[in-house]
Amino acid sequence: MSAFHKLIANVRSALERSPERESPHPAPDGATPPLASAARRAELISAFAREFAAVRGEFLGIHAPEEIPARTVELARSLGALSVAIGAGITLDFEPAARALESARIATMRFGRKAAKPAPENAPPPRERIAQADLGVVEAEAAIASTGTLAVAGTPDSPGSLTLTPPNSLIIFHADRVVADLAAAIAALGPESFVKSRVAMITGPSRTADIEKMIVLGVHGPRRLFAIAAWPR
Repeated sequence: MSAFHKLIANVRSALERSPERESPHPAPDGATPPLASAARRAELISAFAREFAAVRGEFLGIHAPEEIPARTVELARSLGALSVAIGAGITLDFEPAARALESARIATMRFGRKAAKPAPENAPPPRERIAQADLGVVEAEAAIASTGTLAVAGTPDSPGSLTLTPPNSLIIFHADRVVADLAAAIAALGPESFVKSRVAMITGPSRTADIEKMIVLGVHGPRRLFAIAAWPR
């Protein structure tokens, strides 16, 4: 059996299993869902970090939400980033990170309801402006422990190009949204997520072997992919 057919068999097997529901998304009425125990979440994040590193992702650790702005500035400085594009958070507020970047004199481009001001009429479209950024920052809908994969939904408040066009990508996920496998991720996102938006399953930085059968990074997306787990105190 080829590697491709093994992959298809694994996906089919995952979809046929009953999905785990340790970390379901919040119900529309605001009711608090049952959460996995802290030990289980830590176990899943540890597995995610291991698999993420195996696909050449760079895991920056577990941080409280209030620590993320400083960590984002630190990363931007280490990359020599002059501009950062930030999508709207899903469960997290990214405005403190945007303000911290601006205080560090790093040009910041916001998307979503908290965008500083509308772009001028003659400004390039969002995709072109995002392409000029050195770092894109988004929040993932889910993190998949078994493969080190991040599920990211592209929306007007967080365009899909944020994870495609900048050379560096930082994806932050809430600790309650790490799941065991693909089947659990699909169940957690629900069918509406796939109908209403483009959901990208991102496993490591962009790579291709189309050029003389040599692995080349950054051709179809970011050369470097970073992840942070946000764990509220």
